[in-house]
Amino acid sequence: MSGTLLDYLDTDLDIISIGCNPSPLSVETQCYFGNPRNRFWKALNGSDLIDENLKPEKASMQMLLKKYRIGFTDVVKRTTPGVSDLKAADYRQWSPLLKEKLLRYHPKLCWFHGKVAYHNFLKYTGEKDLDIDWGLQQYRIGQSRVFVTPNPSPANAVYSLDDLIDWFRVLKSELIKL
Repeated sequence: MSGTLLDYLDTDLDIISIGCNPSPLSVETQCYFGNPRNRFWKALNGSDLIDENLKPEKASMQMLLKKYRIGFTDVVKRTTPGVSDLKAADYRQWSPLLKEKLLRYHPKLCWFHGKVAYHNFLKYTGEKDLDIDWGLQQYRIGQSRVFVTPNPSPANAVYSLDDLIDWFRVLKSELIKL
């Protein structure tokens, strides 16, 4: 798909990481969380979710997919500078497509980055607005469990890098239980 960030998906994944939508820099580099100010990669490297340090590049995306069984996609595939630039029509168009992907690939965990991403996914796939908190959710997507962490965007400064690392560690502990 030209003009957007390609999915990194495969069968038998442990986790599919789901952002709200791609930034222009992520599309340019074809790397999720490609903005150097985004804290995803620092949090990932600081947690025990993986056992090596990776940097934001295509080779790392392939490593996460093949070695660590972590895939990547977005709720909306339209590129914008920020989440606030998305419209209801974007979620209406893309959320059902995401649901189809998640049901097809059925990872152990669907990992949403931020309550906004998860809330809009639920709203535009016809689910009632479930009570959303951080961590493991009651709702499943097919057989897949759902986990929500704070968005690592630098615009979400309410949560520190240490907070993100802690949530990534909780994600790992939930994955081990599955």
